[in-house]
Amino acid sequence: MEKIFNGQKTAKLGTEKKPAVVNVQTEKRIQEVSSIFEEKGWKYIIGLEPDKPEDITDLEILLNSPKSKIAEKKVGRNEPCPCGSGNKYKKCCGK
Repeated sequence: MEKIFNGQKTAKLGTEKKPAVVNVQTEKRIQEVSSIFEEKGWKYIIGLEPDKPEDITDLEILLNSPKSKIAEKKVGRNEPCPCGSGNKYKKCCGK
């Protein structure tokens, strides 16, 4: 049986341990992409492959990282109803 969790933390993308890897087709594009990485302070590896399609998925992941959401506080059963009726929540909208 193969062990799935080995107790090791996974390195964050764009760090020294796990640099972002992108492949581009031109020297000009290397300069554009590297300037984005430098501006943000991310570690990266850029490959120049003119005969292959551009692959910048790691950069897109770093630029569009999901933002944390703040959960809204739930209304308690015995608290005033947020609709403004003045009744308890359980007697008004919390049926």
